[in-house]
Amino acid sequence: MRLLLVEDNRDILANLADYLTLKGYVVDCAQDGLTGLHLAATQRYDLIVLDVMLPGVDGYALCERLRETEQDQTPVIMLTARDALDDRLHGFRAGADDYLTKPFALSELAARIEAVLKRSRSGGRRQLVVGDLQYDLDTLDVRRGGQTLHVGPIGLKLLEVLMRKSPAVVRRELLETTLWGDSPPDSDSLRSHIHNLRQQIDKPFASALLHTVHGIGYRLTAR
Repeated sequence: MRLLLVEDNRDILANLADYLTLKGYVVDCAQDGLTGLHLAATQRYDLIVLDVMLPGVDGYALCERLRETEQDQTPVIMLTARDALDDRLHGFRAGADDYLTKPFALSELAARIEAVLKRSRSGGRRQLVVGDLQYDLDTLDVRRGGQTLHVGPIGLKLLEVLMRKSPAVVRRELLETTLWGDSPPDSDSLRSHIHNLRQQIDKPFASALLHTVHGIGYRLTAR
């Protein structure tokens, strides 16, 4: 398997290259966006590990160029110090297959690479399904009963947790931590976002999927 690493920090790049070489990958490296774009467009790689903040051409623009202009569907894992939801959504919309926030363990990156390569070989997509509700984690499309739903960034974050845990009850504390880390706002904020999500995924349909478990949290289930 041949990988392209595009990272402007020389030390990080060296550590990644050494570690992944020991894992058995053939690794090419670039320290700026233009070099990375040239290599990606002229060589064949099984996967690209791409930093967002690059000199010349940033990671978002590089990924978009590969997808749109070069028609290159090589899997891309983006690396970034940015943890905001909007940044992650930007990465996925640019065409990234996965997104890893710095700092990260090298073993986690290796596991992500293996998972993305496996999906790529099988042609599979990451999709969550509960009843007739479907959430494609790669395209961020949400559909229920064949109808496309327009769910905002916060709703998508809540939906992913609830669908991954389904049919289990998800405690309020976990949902608050997912949205706001260790500094959640007042208690009505989560309730408000849950209400908005319910309006989007349940209101137009005959049966409800999102249920309140009073005093504990919420669960998403078709039963």
